[in-house]
Amino acid sequence: MAVEKSAGAVVYHTEDNGEIRYLFLKHKPASWDFPKGLIEKGEKPEAAAMRECEEETGLKIDLIPGFKKTIRFFFKVKYKYQIQRGLKMGETVMKFVTYFVAESKTKDVKVSFEHEDYEWVTFDMAMSILKKRKENKELIEQANEFILQRKSI
Repeated sequence: MAVEKSAGAVVYHTEDNGEIRYLFLKHKPASWDFPKGLIEKGEKPEAAAMRECEEETGLKIDLIPGFKKTIRFFFKVKYKYQIQRGLKMGETVMKFVTYFVAESKTKDVKVSFEHEDYEWVTFDMAMSILKKRKENKELIEQANEFILQRKSI
């Protein structure tokens, strides 16, 4: 079984009125997720998360110390871009994604060729988007709590 390791970030922006918005990218084919990507050889997860966010969104982000969560899931290879990474069609892959919380001072996103769209959403909207993805719902719940606790200090 192949194993892949990626890193990404729950990116947020604080509006002028204090409201927190979370960044979601629309991946091809039509699923919404956080910015993330493969960790390159010799790269630390934190560096990979920052690099991937910049590559996928054009944003320069600041990782917020104290939050790190790794999600594990399995998927079957079924897309050309996966095969181009050296995976075999139909192969099961165990994937680990390490997420951090990151703040963006701007909302000026320039999506990469890998994505179709982006959206800055409230926490409630994020929970609706992620209704079928239990591990990502837990991730944004924990990230939201972390951010709110940080802001109350």
